[in-house]
Amino acid sequence: MSFSVKVEPSGRTFTAEPGEAVLAAAIRQSIGPPYGCKAKALSAHEEESGLILACCAVPQSDLVIESRQVTEEGALPVRKMPARVSSLNRVSHDVMLMTLQLPASETFKYHAGQYVEFILRDGARRSYSMANAPHTQQASPTIELHLRHMPGGKFTDQVFSSMKEKDIARIEGPFGSFYLRETSKKPMVLLASGTGFAPIKALIEHMRFKNIDRPAVLYWGGRRPKDLYMSQWVEEQCREMPQLRYVPVVSDALPEDDWQGRTGFVHQAVLQDLPDLSGHQVYACGAPIVVDSARADYTARAGLPEEEFFADSFTSEADKAAN
Repeated sequence: MSFSVKVEPSGRTFTAEPGEAVLAAAIRQSIGPPYGCKAKALSAHEEESGLILACCAVPQSDLVIESRQVTEEGALPVRKMPARVSSLNRVSHDVMLMTLQLPASETFKYHAGQYVEFILRDGARRSYSMANAPHTQQASPTIELHLRHMPGGKFTDQVFSSMKEKDIARIEGPFGSFYLRETSKKPMVLLASGTGFAPIKALIEHMRFKNIDRPAVLYWGGRRPKDLYMSQWVEEQCREMPQLRYVPVVSDALPEDDWQGRTGFVHQAVLQDLPDLSGHQVYACGAPIVVDSARADYTARAGLPEEEFFADSFTSEADKAAN
């Protein structure tokens, strides 16, 4: 016996089979609620408020859920597949640019901004965003990922030590509701910290490919200049895309860095330049503290409508263990 799930305020409905999670059922029927399962946990207050994790919640009866956004665009088939490591290039002291060769039999469909999960041998999972736009699949079925080394990390220790080209990994995706809302004409703020730049890079590639000429400004923050590991690439895109500006921000530069640019916290640099965000969209990705602070400050202090803040935060296993 299946159960009916109604989504308000859109009024759309779908069915869930016995034992099937709400999110899996929605995606199967081309209904895309916002999701991004990088940190599967709810606080006690969130549970008391009636919030659910759609990726885990299994209906026991017909039900009504509330989701501020349900889109067709966010619903693409999730697939498990083998992937071959085709290249490993260290682009900074703690960031590895990995390219994965995907099966050539079928094009992997995803939206710029989404992510895949590595399935490790013990069943554990690690999430990383695609850093290349979907149109690049036409030339070669590969995805680019930016991995930051977490010392002691089960996966990244392996990536930075023993992993080599031609190794086989198992991945699943795409996941996440972080992608460009192309029907909007609003100017965009692209906010990234550290390797949160990866999905932002995919968005920029997609904008260029689709000739999207909406004004956009990228604020990319790191502790030191070397953390902005693809600044030259961004500057090259700005020369080719007059609608795109770039503001690099460094929080802890040392004297030997000879940093002459912006300093401080990256999300605050946005407020300094754009105190009124009421007419903007914001796409933010990176450390949870950056994303959460940006969401709170931009909506409360700069007038950004809550529904115009799109985010994907990177929660590491170390972050989860600390909570």
